[in-house]
Amino acid sequence: MIIGAHSIIYSKDPEADRVFLRDVLKLPNVDVGDGWLIFGLPPAELAVHPSEKNDVHEFYLMCADIQDFAAEVKKRGATCGPILNRGWGLLTQLSLPGGGKLGVYEPRHARPKPVMVPRTPATRRAPKGKTGRR
Repeated sequence: MIIGAHSIIYSKDPEADRVFLRDVLKLPNVDVGDGWLIFGLPPAELAVHPSEKNDVHEFYLMCADIQDFAAEVKKRGATCGPILNRGWGLLTQLSLPGGGKLGVYEPRHARPKPVMVPRTPATRRAPKGKTGRR
């Protein structure tokens, strides 16, 4: 069934944002060709919120301590907005070099156990040059 999630951040300067994710956030990555980096993420979770419209999606990274996170990325030259207490978590927005914002929060809600996926041929890295990009 489901073996993971693939999130996409659209950017006016994708190369700068890829460097940021690699060098500032230190996300593990693979180059699938032509500098196109795919980043590994820690376990994820999914929530469904009520809305007046469909096809609205949000993406947040989570951290264990938002104060430590903000201090660490500041040392690496990144800018975070103010830390806000939303009840369900402490939230900040990280400014990306491409001009976008990325939400980062310290959860204060119960967390599900991560899904453990057995390694299969489908979960192994694609051969170089076979990107499957859309």
